[in-house]
Amino acid sequence: QVQLVESGGGLVQVGGSLRLSCAASDRRFSANTIGWFRQAAGKERDFVAAITGSGKETYYADSVKGRFTASRDNSKNIVYLQMNSLKPEDTAVYYCAVTAVPTWSNWDQEYDYWGQGTQVTVSS
Repeated sequence: QVQLVESGGGLVQVGGSLRLSCAASDRRFSANTIGWFRQAAGKERDFVAAITGSGKETYYADSVKGRFTASRDNSKNIVYLQMNSLKPEDTAVYYCAVTAVPTWSNWDQEYDYWGQGTQVTVSS
């Protein structure tokens, strides 16, 4: 069973940046697509971004396109989410998750293992 641990969340002002990390316990992680999701208080969990196992393909929700960038370092079993130009509506708990889907998915039900989440708060 893959264990995922997110870190890097915190409090930031509007327009600021944060970089989230997702560390995996299993080196097989490098073969799988990793997704980032977020859940704001009282709302459903939403897709944010996905990066394929090779790191060559990335996918983003329209709401973060051009501001967020996913990357990965498979030698370290870590996936990153660089978040720039943060807005108050980006405030949420951010989760990383791994899927066995061959390409990618924006549907959380297709992700098998999840981290515990990290809080991101953007103050105006």
